Amino acid sequence: MQRLHRMPFGTELVEEGVRFALWAPSAQEVALVLGERTIGMPVEDGGWRRLTVREAKAGDRYAFRIDGSLSIPDPASRFQPDDVHKPSLVVDPTAYRWSDSNWTGRPWEEAVIYEVHVGTATPEGTYAALAGKLEELRDVGITVIELMPVADFPGRRNWGYDGVLLYAPDAAYGTPDDLKRFVDRAHSLGLMVMLDVVYNHFGPSGNYLHTYAKSFFTERHPTPWGAGVNVDGKNGGQVVRDFFIHNALYWLEEYHFDGLRLDAVHEIRDDRSEHVLVELAERVRTTLPHREIHLVLENDSNEASRLDRDPSGEPRHYTAQWNDDVHHAWHALLTDEDEGYYADYADEPVRWLARALAEGFAYQGEPSPHRDNQPRGEDSTHLPPDAFVAFLQNHDQIGNRAFGDRLSDLVAPEKRAVAYAALLLGPNPPMLFMGEDWAASTPFQFFVDFSDDPDLSKAVRDGRRREFGRFSAFADKTNAARIPDPTQATTFEASRLDWSEAEREPHKGIRDEIRRLLELRRRHVVPLLASRFLDADYSLPRPDAFDVIWHYETGDLRFTLNTGQSPLAMSDTRNGWTLLWKSDGVTIDGDNLTLPQWAGAILMNEAA
Repeated sequence: MQRLHRMPFGTELVEEGVRFALWAPSAQEVALVLGERTIGMPVEDGGWRRLTVREAKAGDRYAFRIDGSLSIPDPASRFQPDDVHKPSLVVDPTAYRWSDSNWTGRPWEEAVIYEVHVGTATPEGTYAALAGKLEELRDVGITVIELMPVADFPGRRNWGYDGVLLYAPDAAYGTPDDLKRFVDRAHSLGLMVMLDVVYNHFGPSGNYLHTYAKSFFTERHPTPWGAGVNVDGKNGGQVVRDFFIHNALYWLEEYHFDGLRLDAVHEIRDDRSEHVLVELAERVRTTLPHREIHLVLENDSNEASRLDRDPSGEPRHYTAQWNDDVHHAWHALLTDEDEGYYADYADEPVRWLARALAEGFAYQGEPSPHRDNQPRGEDSTHLPPDAFVAFLQNHDQIGNRAFGDRLSDLVAPEKRAVAYAALLLGPNPPMLFMGEDWAASTPFQFFVDFSDDPDLSKAVRDGRRREFGRFSAFADKTNAARIPDPTQATTFEASRLDWSEAEREPHKGIRDEIRRLLELRRRHVVPLLASRFLDADYSLPRPDAFDVIWHYETGDLRFTLNTGQSPLAMSDTRNGWTLLWKSDGVTIDGDNLTLPQWAGAILMNEAA
C-alpha cells in the first residue's frame, strides 16, 4: 500500500517530471538550483513560483536561489540529508510499501502514552533502534508512542523544538522510510503513534523564510521567540494557515500517524473569526473521518472551549490537553517545591489536586500568582476526564530542571507509589516519559547543537544560566556554574537511556509494578471509561486529605488520599465498592477504610 499527501508546497512527482513550488512574495528573483543546473522560476499571482522539470527525479538534490545570491533549502522539503542549510532531496513518498492497510487506530479510552525523544531513547538514537523496543513497551502496557518533534533542526542533537523545516524528518534519526517503517512496526504490534508538532515558532538557526516571505511573520503577535506566525493577516495569511494545516495532514496521511500533540498553542494568535486551530482540526476530521485520530494540545491558557464534545460525546475539535495543573499540584504536594509556577499550587496542593482530578483544570478563571495575578483558564467542569492527559513527568518537567533530575531522585518510594497508582488507574489518559516505567537513573537534560554558530551557542549557554539565576538554589554563581552546558555533546550523551537497568533491581521491581497497574487498568478501568461519563465530585474531609469520585454510566471510580500525619477514616467504602489498589497499611473494617499517613486507595463499583 502507498500513501501520499498532496500539497501546493514543495515537490510533487508528476507525469511530466517533478513539479517544484515555492511561495516567495518578498523575492525579486527566484531560481531552481538542480544539481549543476540553475533554472529561473517565473512569478505567478500571490508570490508563487512554480516550475516542472522533466529530467528531475527522486533522489535529486535541489535548492532555491533568492535574488541571485542566497541559496536556501525548500521550506517544505521532505528530507535534508545534510542538515538545514544544505540542499533538499526530491523524495518519492510512494516508494515505501505499507503493510498496515487494515489499521484505523484505537479508541482514546485505551490510551496509555509513552513520550519519547528518539535521539536519546537508545544508544543508536535512531528510528530503527527504537523500533526494536516497541514490543517490550507493548508488553509493559503502553498503547501510544508519542515522539517528541522530529522536524529537521540544526545540528545533530536537539529536543526538536528548534525545528525549521517542518516537513522533513531529521536525518540524525534516519530516513523518511525509516520513520515510516517505525510507524508500520508499531501498528503491527497494536500500538498507536503520535507526533509532537510545533506551529508557534521556528528555531533560531536555519529558518530562511524571513528573507523571501517576510509576511509569513507579523509583529502584531509577538511571542517569546520574536514575531508571531501570520495566520490572520491579509497579506499571505491564508498561505501561512495552509502551510501548517497541510503539515498536520501530511504527517497523518503520508506517515500514518494516529495523532498529533500541538506545542504551546497559546502562542498562536489569530484575530480571524475562525481560529486557525479550529480550521486545522476541522480539516483533519473531515479528511480522515474513518480513522481514530487524536489531536492533543499544550495550552497554558486552559481554554476548555477547545476541548468541547458533541452530543454523542465525541470531540468536536481537540481530543485532549496536557494537564499541567495535575502535574504541578502533584509535584508541589510530593516535593514541597514552591518556586516558579509551583507557587500557584504550594498554598493548598491537596485542594488544587483534588479539583484538577475531579474537574479538569485547577485554574478555571482564578488569578494566577505566577502570572502577576492575571486570570487563567475557563470552566472545565462539563468535560470528561479523557479530555485531560495526566502525567507526573514529561520532557519539560524533567529537562527544564537545572540538572534534568527525575521524580525518582526527589521523592520517597512510598509517596511515588500512591501517585503512580492514581495516575495509571485514574480516568485521565496517563502519560509516562521514557524510562519512567523503571525509574531510570539517567537524567534528561536540555541540549542543542549550534556548533556552526558560536555566538548563538554562547547565547543559549548564558541564557540557561540566567534563567536559573532566578531560583534561590542558583543565586550563588558557583552553583550556577554547575549547570550542564546545553551545547556540549556530553550533556546529550548523559541523557541516553540505559535499558539494561530495567532488568536489575530496584528498577525491575518498579517496572513490574507499572506493568501490574496497567494490566489492572486494561481489565477494570478501560471498560468503565468506554461508557458515558456523567459527572465527578470531590470532598476535603481534612485540609490534608481528599476523596474524589468519578461517575460513569456503568459504574464509579474513586480515589481517596491522606497526606497528613494522622490516620484518616473514611466510611461508605464497602457498599458495592471493590478495592483495586491500596497503600501499605491501609485497612478495611466493615464500612470503614482507614488510611495511615501518606496513603491512598483506589476503588470502583458497578452500576446497579
